[in-house]
Amino acid sequence: MKIEARFVRSAASAGDLPDDGLAEIALIGRSNVGKSSLINALVRQRLARTSGAPGKTRLVNIYRVERGSAPPFYLVDLPGYGFARGGSDDLAAVARDYFPAHRSRRALAALLLVDSRHPGLPSDIEAWRWLRTRVEGVDDISIVATKIDKLARGERIRAMRELESVLDAPVLPASAATGEGLDELWKLIERLANPNRRSSSPPPPPRDNPQAAAAPAARRPRRR
Repeated sequence: MKIEARFVRSAASAGDLPDDGLAEIALIGRSNVGKSSLINALVRQRLARTSGAPGKTRLVNIYRVERGSAPPFYLVDLPGYGFARGGSDDLAAVARDYFPAHRSRRALAALLLVDSRHPGLPSDIEAWRWLRTRVEGVDDISIVATKIDKLARGERIRAMRELESVLDAPVLPASAATGEGLDELWKLIERLANPNRRSSSPPPPPRDNPQAAAAPAARRPRRR
């Protein structure tokens, strides 16, 4: 399927964010969790700059993506947390301008990326809690476990079980290096980017992926 993607801009404040009504999906995660690598793997080109040094991205990087005949949307790469100051305070600092800006805007969803090799990190748990309870204007939040290719089969099963247990939510495993889980991630992204499809059930995972079978796309519970 044809994918068109381009870098739009780096935003330092809410005033730099696009305001054309397209849906946005924010990628959130610890420094060096692999957000840029995952973006590049999804769009099949070296679009986002990657670095082995944690904390390299300190601006909000915005990418416009169009896949097949689906409506275009923005992938928004937020700066990684857990490096400069650590924990939820760091996440709140980099996101405090971004999320409130959407209260009067169109659809906004979020993907929390966690490193499958380090399940249950306090900063990831706090980030998940922060996103679900303290951020307004986010329609849907899901969790993706990156770098799943780094784990052997038994380690994968244990890591996925621990992640889903400590976060109390489904987790989708993926690898930017091997492409594992990217088809399922695209299905999740297309559902998140299209509000009219969010009420439908997420697609079933492939049968040859036992980890994905135990980890369908996560949906954010509605506030009561």
